[in-house]
Amino acid sequence: MKKRGSIILLLALLSSQAFGEYRVYQYYVRSKLKNINPTNAQLVTSTMNPTAYAVYHGGKDSIEVSLLRSWVCMGDTSKKSICSMSEGRELEGSAQ
Repeated sequence: MKKRGSIILLLALLSSQAFGEYRVYQYYVRSKLKNINPTNAQLVTSTMNPTAYAVYHGGKDSIEVSLLRSWVCMGDTSKKSICSMSEGRELEGSAQ
């Protein structure tokens, strides 16, 4: 009887699906450094929030990051590229 319960528990654990989600940010990035064309902005789509992106790429003294929109990608997120906004769910108040 004890063995039967263990098998049922194992089957229940193996049959359940895991769902994940991650947030995606889209923003414009401009250089603040001298001798760099400040009007040349890049559109960036990343899973890094704007603050973390700025710190990772030189800090707020070297780049300006302006958040445009943000959305959540749902489902199994392993080994997949960033989902598009049409595949995800846009978050309220994500633009600044």
